[in-house]
Amino acid sequence: MSALKDKLKADLTASLKSRDELRLRTIRMALAAVNVEEVAGKEARELSDDEIVKVLTKEAKKRREAAEAFRGAGRTEQAEAELAEQAVLEEYLPAQLSDEELGRLVDEAVAETGASGPQAMGQVMKAVNPKVAGRAEGGRVAAAVRARLSG
Repeated sequence: MSALKDKLKADLTASLKSRDELRLRTIRMALAAVNVEEVAGKEARELSDDEIVKVLTKEAKKRREAAEAFRGAGRTEQAEAELAEQAVLEEYLPAQLSDEELGRLVDEAVAETGASGPQAMGQVMKAVNPKVAGRAEGGRVAAAVRARLSG
């Protein structure tokens, strides 16, 4: 079993004992999402830590989008609950890249590929994504690449 999944299970037990409802609910949801991913496809498999990080990133993004939707509908209480769940999930994710670090990685990828102009965006994205690996959201990376190639 992966170290991250072990940590999630240990934290689930700890939050159950401490009666921390928010952490308990969030970690249960995260483990359920991991289990669904493990049995998806033709045969069940054990997920690596990197794959679990991808699942947790996707769940955190869902929480952020739901919070925006709730806030837009004037339901601030539900929006705050979603943001609280997102904060718990982010404890298990790698630290996010700053704008400067992301810009430096994009510049390196542009230099590597020799790309120029917006038509080379796919090339640069292909070079940047492995370096970013869960430390920045895809939309944020795409925006940085687009800005670099157009300006």
